[in-house]
Amino acid sequence: MLHTIDATNQSLGRLASKIAIVLRGKDKPTFQSHILPTEKVKIINVKKVKFTGTKLKTKVYHRYSGYPGGIYTTKLSDMFAKSPDRVLRKMVYDMLPKNRTRDKIIKNLDIQ
Repeated sequence: MLHTIDATNQSLGRLASKIAIVLRGKDKPTFQSHILPTEKVKIINVKKVKFTGTKLKTKVYHRYSGYPGGIYTTKLSDMFAKSPDRVLRKMVYDMLPKNRTRDKIIKNLDIQ
């Protein structure tokens, strides 16, 4: 089943948690955690989401390459300006369960 969500004037974190719930199928009365859901979610107007507080200025993402001195930091404002769909996809991905179904579930997310 396809769900279309308009992201205009919605808080990014609340939107991401709503998407994660729908992708997992937890809003259905027939939810079973061991069955892979078939719910598809399409997001429109991602560039028009809103940020609460000072997150856009102060939030920083870190990556570590595994080598000494290999930590990379990126500001949320830079990531969002470059590709807002990647920011939302990362947030939803991190909200899904950390097991082998996460990569399969995130494929049902379409961001435009």
